[in-house]
Amino acid sequence: MTDLNLYAYGIPIIMGMIIAETIYSKINNLSLYKLNDSMAGFGLLAGNIIVNIGTKGSIIFFYFYLYDFRIFTINTIFSSATVWLLTFIAIDFVFYWYHRFSHRVRFMWAVHMNHHSSEEMNFTVALRQAWFGPVTKVPFFFILPIIGFDPLITALAGAAATLWGVTGHTQSIRTLGVLEYIFVTPSSHRVHHASNPEYIDKNYGNMFIIWDRIFGTYAKEESKVIFGITENVKTFNPIKITFMNWIKMFQDFKESSSLSDRLNSFFGPPEWRIDKTHKS
Repeated sequence: MTDLNLYAYGIPIIMGMIIAETIYSKINNLSLYKLNDSMAGFGLLAGNIIVNIGTKGSIIFFYFYLYDFRIFTINTIFSSATVWLLTFIAIDFVFYWYHRFSHRVRFMWAVHMNHHSSEEMNFTVALRQAWFGPVTKVPFFFILPIIGFDPLITALAGAAATLWGVTGHTQSIRTLGVLEYIFVTPSSHRVHHASNPEYIDKNYGNMFIIWDRIFGTYAKEESKVIFGITENVKTFNPIKITFMNWIKMFQDFKESSSLSDRLNSFFGPPEWRIDKTHKS
């Protein structure tokens, strides 16, 4: 099986989840879905797929090139089941740090922000995939083939992990008991999509919530979640959503009068702003 086969099985399941939740929302008068918002999700997904198709070959070639210099050969050290388990754990650990940097470095947030651009929470929000995410992941995930993780197994496990991530984007499931301590659940992921001050930059994990608990970024869903970002985009246009923060970064760079400001325009935290009181 390849990751394409996995998506071929997974996409109909996801569409079924969207249809089922739409019906559930309609029957119970919950208004979980809004047409323009959902269509924006499909538009953002289309851009991600196009970039993925254009870059996938060169990225997997790069990973195989690095695999030739691997420190270990994981496949020969462990049983098949253990290899898969370790691959899922390794992917999720690297993703945690990639995701955390995506929220704390300005140009990475510009890439990732579209995933948080909806003020709703439903399964179509999961479709808001970053157009340039496949490229920005490389500087983080390149370590896996060097360690000795097989790039093909990693690609398949990564596709499965991406599909798993869809399940957290719902308001229809409240809490899942003891699973809340181990896995990323709808409850913990709702926190991640919140704009409440106490929830911002929390719960970065994709499959396992243990990284957030270990590294101090976990927050339990307690107060009512307000979905979106601190400055909501107020548009359903996928192109505008994708590039609006890039335009802002280049504007800030152009207006910067110091090397520090120029660097912060791209590498500072998302909340960074030019201190115009010191401009001549």
